[in-house]
Amino acid sequence: MSFDMPATIGRATLNRIQALGRSGVFLLVAVYQAFLPPFRIGRLIKEIEFIGSKSLLIVSVTGLFTGMVLGLQGYHTLTQFGAEALLGSAVALSIIRELGPVLCALMVTGRAGSAITAQIGIMKITDQFPALEMMAIDPVKYVISPKILAGIISVPLLTAVFDLVGIMGGYFVGVKLLGVNEGAYFGKMVASVTFTDIYGGILKSLSFGLLIAWISSFMGFMADPTTEGVSTATTNAVVLTSLSILIVDYILTSLLL
Repeated sequence: MSFDMPATIGRATLNRIQALGRSGVFLLVAVYQAFLPPFRIGRLIKEIEFIGSKSLLIVSVTGLFTGMVLGLQGYHTLTQFGAEALLGSAVALSIIRELGPVLCALMVTGRAGSAITAQIGIMKITDQFPALEMMAIDPVKYVISPKILAGIISVPLLTAVFDLVGIMGGYFVGVKLLGVNEGAYFGKMVASVTFTDIYGGILKSLSFGLLIAWISSFMGFMADPTTEGVSTATTNAVVLTSLSILIVDYILTSLLL
């Protein structure tokens, strides 16, 4: 038994490293194929609609209530120090730097990422990839590449909407309900938010969009061609993508500060 444990750990470690290597090659091939003709703009627009516009409602609602909670909590914290005029700065910086990119990405993961994994997994079950190859169509270029590009394009735009709605949610609670001066709310916000804060949020959202499309597509592509395999891959994709978002968020934050 004592000899089996190291062997088991070693096999598990090698399997994880091998899967990581396959995912890296998978991403490189998908990105490379995206820039080779013929360019399927229609497929890209369809994926942007699926990932972006169909996630707009849940992202907006999440941003609104996140801003409202920040406005409420921030007001009661800042009033203890007589600094309620800084509420706009606190809400804007919290959302633009951290909460906007992270919460938006998590919402997109739950709504679009899981669907991407399930869609690709079902295509494997129904043998659609061999059918595409028989028609001289590269499955990676036709199915995967548009999803990768759409994730990179859609998530930053959704994050911008999240930030705007969240700031307005904080404004509604802080100014309209709790009586914070409107000029102070926006004036302190403009003075505090810098280009570095906005740049950091954009960089994070770009990275998260790539992660969502990459991991979700790879997990669906590698799923076992059974209903149980697809359901397991979908669950694993959501969990792995969510953890990756949080880990990458910490890494990028430590580099940007």
